Amino acid sequence: IPPHPSDKETPMNTEPVSQHTDYRQSMGQLLMLYTQVDRLIMEICAERLAQAPDEDAELSLAKQVGDESRHVSIQRQWMREFGSHPTPVITSEQEKLIRAHFRSLPWIDFLADLYVCVEALGTEAVERIVPLADPGTRESLRVPLTDEIDHVAFGVSRLKQELAQLSETGRKEFLSRLPARIEALADAFHGFGFSVRGMFEAVGADYNHLCLLLEARQKELIAELAMTTPRTHHAPMGATA
Repeated sequence: IPPHPSDKETPMNTEPVSQHTDYRQSMGQLLMLYTQVDRLIMEICAERLAQAPDEDAELSLAKQVGDESRHVSIQRQWMREFGSHPTPVITSEQEKLIRAHFRSLPWIDFLADLYVCVEALGTEAVERIVPLADPGTRESLRVPLTDEIDHVAFGVSRLKQELAQLSETGRKEFLSRLPARIEALADAFHGFGFSVRGMFEAVGADYNHLCLLLEARQKELIAELAMTTPRTHHAPMGATA
């Protein structure tokens, strides 16, 4: 889940990350958060399998379930080696709310929320802390972040397919609502009671700059979706002009 610019600002620490006294605790919390989100995505995609609109979507969701399971395993193993034992960042009740949200969505909204907000923007945020992380954490994120590229490509491609079936007006309305949709989902997540800003800044990230980068990425994704080519409806065989 992407950071949010409204998080309470804390003074920037310009010391090297290795000298941050709370680095290990905050990186441990971020690793726990990332692991919890991956597990939630695994469960959400597994539930969605029965409602997949076609075999291609079903196979892609099934692959993602396997990928996310592997990510959880990698992260849990690294957290044990890292020596961090953080408590869950997202409570069990909050996890239920997240699963219920995605369970209620029609396919096109499911694609937008999961693959634009959570996967594309969330992965962008994680990628920005990789250069600041210790070597072990960087290695633990290598496979998950590589897999996320495929997940985002699938989600954006399928979202384009859905948009292509809408009227021009329908596409424009959907895309015009997308920023507010992303913000609402981020607001809900950041209302869970923990400071994403604090965790990111404790590992050396420039949080304000990160928010600007995510805003630019969001605009880039929406611009890409806006270039969707409408689906051509062919006249029936034998129809006259």
